[in-house]
Amino acid sequence: MMSSILLNPQLIIYSAALGETALAVRIISALACGVIAGLLIKFLFKDRKFFNFSGFSEPTSRDNNPNVLLRLLKNIWRNIKATGPYFLIGILLSALFQHYVSPDAFANLFGSQRGFGVLMAATIGVPLYVCGGGTIPLLMAWLDSGMSMGAAAAFMITGPATKITNLGAVKIVLGAKHFTAYVAFTIISAIIAGVVVNLLV
Repeated sequence: MMSSILLNPQLIIYSAALGETALAVRIISALACGVIAGLLIKFLFKDRKFFNFSGFSEPTSRDNNPNVLLRLLKNIWRNIKATGPYFLIGILLSALFQHYVSPDAFANLFGSQRGFGVLMAATIGVPLYVCGGGTIPLLMAWLDSGMSMGAAAAFMITGPATKITNLGAVKIVLGAKHFTAYVAFTIISAIIAGVVVNLLV
């Protein structure tokens, strides 16, 4: 569940614009978070129920057109409608950022101050992340301005994991007590991943 929250096929395609290193960091960190979360649940909750899916109905598919090409085009259009506005907002925010924020100050905060930069990136990932596609222009601008890859990794974990729509679904599945553990695990994982990435990249 953790990996599917952090990563999806569209996000992999979008993240390719960030470069091979950032794409690899995003994929590996998402998979690592999923594996570690699964192992923790297996060993800490082996005799107890952790998930509750009773609040969800059976999934239904909207892709019932027999024409494969038409189904593909409809899916592409749905993705454009869902992510397009946020992508444009991301471009606007990145343009404002480049105009108003000093590159030296940004590089000092998120680049040279590597430990603190990771913590700050993990923190801003919570309120700033609305749509994966919309954050790509921002991340591109931030990386170009000197953000460390570790700070970017932290942002790429806390962002999707604490997106409002994801949090709502996760809280229903986990309940209040386990939901708190999920949020804590997300933040701790983001910081650890960011520090490790900065040491390796």
